Amino acid sequence: MPQQSPPQTQAIKARKESISKKKERLGRIITELRGNYPEPLIALNYASPFELLIATMLSAQCTDERVNQVTNKLFAKYRSPNDYIAVSQEELEQDVFSTGFYKAKAKNIQACCARLLSDFGGEVPQTLDELISLAGVGRKTANVVLSHCFDTPGVVVDTHVTRLVNRLGICEGDDAVKLEFALMELMPSAQWRDFTHLMIMHGRAICSARSKPKCGECIIAAECPKIL
Repeated sequence: MPQQSPPQTQAIKARKESISKKKERLGRIITELRGNYPEPLIALNYASPFELLIATMLSAQCTDERVNQVTNKLFAKYRSPNDYIAVSQEELEQDVFSTGFYKAKAKNIQACCARLLSDFGGEVPQTLDELISLAGVGRKTANVVLSHCFDTPGVVVDTHVTRLVNRLGICEGDDAVKLEFALMELMPSAQWRDFTHLMIMHGRAICSARSKPKCGECIIAAECPKIL
């Protein structure tokens, strides 16, 4: 039996991998993950583009489970941008307290809602440039809203995606914008949205950051250069 290359050697090989080979490997990874996670859906609960915008803003540095617990009551109390700016910042802070960074989140949500009313007729805009002009909205949040509500594909780069694409040797670095554009070049736009969810689901189930990755249970281990 041929001796397996050590992780360091495999990592070097991955970095020398051609773009075409990397695209092929990423395609196999996506196919395998689709088989294991047949319904790669967003974990946040929402009933409108506006609710998804708010939920995604609250999800920064917070688990989706916690955000859903908060928005279950929040969306019953606040139904429109007007509702969010009709209360004091202190009241909204208490309503989003358990999501963390509650002062900044409350301030941004109110500023975002004020801008929606003044510049967009109270509606969530449908372009990336307009979305990222809103307070507290970056490319990650904008791409989430665009891909799920307006059928405009985008690659959402969160901590799970960053961790997995580095471990898999698909991309290197932790700059979310650079990773986003690099990943867009490696797969067709029809795969962008599901790719994010597949990475998140696999990251939570197998390729965790909080404990040692479960490489022995990983269905894409054969495609991984073991960059740990």
